[in-house]
Amino acid sequence: MFRGMRRFKQAVSGEECRKILHEAQRGTFSVIGDNGYPYSIPINFYYDETDNRIYFHGAREGHKVDAIKNCDKVCFTTWNTGYRNEGQWWWNVTSVVVFGRAKIIEDREKIEEKARKLAIKYFPTMEEVEKELADSLDRVQIFAIDIEHMTGKLVKEK
Repeated sequence: MFRGMRRFKQAVSGEECRKILHEAQRGTFSVIGDNGYPYSIPINFYYDETDNRIYFHGAREGHKVDAIKNCDKVCFTTWNTGYRNEGQWWWNVTSVVVFGRAKIIEDREKIEEKARKLAIKYFPTMEEVEKELADSLDRVQIFAIDIEHMTGKLVKEK
């Protein structure tokens, strides 16, 4: 159903992909938007390996929500910070591309649980996490991407 990687010699393992999903700070979430145009936005996220899902937050209405309701097939891309070998000017970056189905989480308890886990990844203290949740939980929507296919590739930016 999904294409194989054309440059398969640059493929990285599923384990390496999951490591990057755990460590990366941002990614790009893409949907089929209005009039069939792609709509892609940067997001903060966290990967729950137990659920095999990527979770992120957003508003309860808008372009993203409408697109997901219209077609739940999505793409998510992230990458690590990379490295440079001594004596070389180019970066070596590993990217991860995920195809899956987006879900709008409706259960209040699950929204709070996943919002807390997401906040823990980004806020420096639990005190700040709890303050943010108290201030904004009623306005936040949590989304999940059920991962159907994932590839990773080491890219030499030369």
